[in-house]
Order: sequence, then structure tokens, then C-alpha cells
Amino acid sequence: MIDMLVRLYALPESAELYANVDAQGINLRRARAFELHTVRDFVREHFSAKWVSEVEVAMTRQPIACFIATKDKEVLGFACYDTTMRGFFGPTGVSEAARGTGIGKALLFKSLEALRETGYAYAVIGGVGPREFYEKACGAIEIPGSDPGTYTDLLP
Repeated sequence: MIDMLVRLYALPESAELYANVDAQGINLRRARAFELHTVRDFVREHFSAKWVSEVEVAMTRQPIACFIATKDKEVLGFACYDTTMRGFFGPTGVSEAARGTGIGKALLFKSLEALRETGYAYAVIGGVGPREFYEKACGAIEIPGSDPGTYTDLLP
């Protein structure tokens, strides 16, 4: 799977995106250290053990490098950055029941904006699945020769 590059200094405006998610009663925020077990359980249930490991790394950063989407005290989605490598976005995921609400794109932008605020001009989206989504959402472009990129000699 390819890696993609995002120009953080040229991100589209996100206020309307956040307002649409908020209008659905969905909260977007950084996870808190004492919520690690809850976020970890969500990621394990809906995604993979490898992503749990990355969430654990994100939760050790200061500030915490994991955003979550919640509604009625339930986690609906998450997005991390600075986990696999510094300046990388991901992993990220939204529960099947919450897909189509705009949460995924909103979490992407929260993370990309946090990377920009940290001082990065560019971000890497590693091991991209939905390439078209990232092209459309944030103008990401393929990094030539990036498959498999940093994802070599992976342990089970």
C-alpha cells in the first residue's frame, strides 16, 4: 500500500465540517490518558491488535496524539498521528455503524491541523487504503516508490 503526502500549509477550511459533525451530537476531542483502556478496547474490537499498539504510543505523547469522536459516552471513531513515524497520520477508523456521518474526515482534519500546529509543513499518510478519499479530502498525493515504504519486515 502506498504512502501519500499532504501539504499542511494548504489544508482546506474545516469549520463547516466540524459544525456538521457537532450538529449530529458528535463530540470531537483529544483522548485523555485515563481513557486509554476504553479507546484501546474500541480499536481492538473494530480494527486490529497492531493498531492498538499504535494507539498506546499516541496516548504517551504530550499532547496526546489521538483524537476521538464520541456520542452518548460511546467511542465512534479515532485518529492518531506521530505513531508509526513522526509526521505520519494514522491509524484511523470509524465504527461501521457511524460511517457516513463525516466523522472520518473530521478526525483526519483534527490530526492534520495538530501536525501543522506542531510545526510540520507536510504530513505522510502511511499505508493508504482509501486513496481517493485522501485525494479529495485534503489534496494528498502519492509518494512515488513508497510501497512498502516503512512497512517492511512486519512481525505478526
